[in-house]
Amino acid sequence: MILYFFLTSLLFSPSGFTKKPIWADEFNYEGLPDPKKWSYDVGNGNNGWGNQELQYYTNARKENAFVSNGTLKIRAIKESYEGQEYTSARLVSKKKGDFKYGRFEVRAKVPTGRGTWPAVWMLPTDWEYGGWPSSGEIDILEHVGYDPDVVHISVHTKAYHHSIGTQKTASRKLPGATNSFHLYRVDWTPTYIKGFVDDVELFHFDNEGEDKNAWPFDQKFHWLINLAVGGMWGGQKGIDEAAFPAEFEVDYVRVYGWKK
Repeated sequence: MILYFFLTSLLFSPSGFTKKPIWADEFNYEGLPDPKKWSYDVGNGNNGWGNQELQYYTNARKENAFVSNGTLKIRAIKESYEGQEYTSARLVSKKKGDFKYGRFEVRAKVPTGRGTWPAVWMLPTDWEYGGWPSSGEIDILEHVGYDPDVVHISVHTKAYHHSIGTQKTASRKLPGATNSFHLYRVDWTPTYIKGFVDDVELFHFDNEGEDKNAWPFDQKFHWLINLAVGGMWGGQKGIDEAAFPAEFEVDYVRVYGWKK
């Protein structure tokens, strides 16, 4: 028994999460994002996802997603491509990094410019309770360029989402979000989802114990990292074409396991 508690103390922090990441990308290499960890959503949103955005998400195109000098860069470019006027990238860890509960960290710097809409978020891998929003969504970081240095953490479920005015979200004015790196984090357990900016709690959503309409967060989710252009939220105040190319920069993403 003593040995068990000693080993547990080495593996887990007092908060119930592992002390070391169980999955991470430190972006300490050069070139395209690691194909063992990342795939791409490709297209312009007409294939079942998107929010009326204007970019075409490309597939392993170094102009839109690359790693250099220790960070991932996702770059939105003003250019004609596949019928769209902008290109960008949307990285996904589906089937390469899928998790049920844990601590999820990203250190990032968001771009400036009206019309930019960067996000680091999570979607269900298997959509066990149906299409969006029934199976849930977790937003670790969002920022819209027309409202600079205001960052957002949210969740979406069938009972709680913006389409019906019940979305669970929290925002914070974060001076320097567009010119320096900050730490964004979500802690997800069977009983709550908490969101933090620079280790200060911003968001709290409890499992109310009712049904899957309110809490579908008992299945595996995966990472998404993208930089959208325009859209229903990012494009509300128009687009400043002079802001492009725009760059979303990520220092690392890390996942810490949760102790049952």
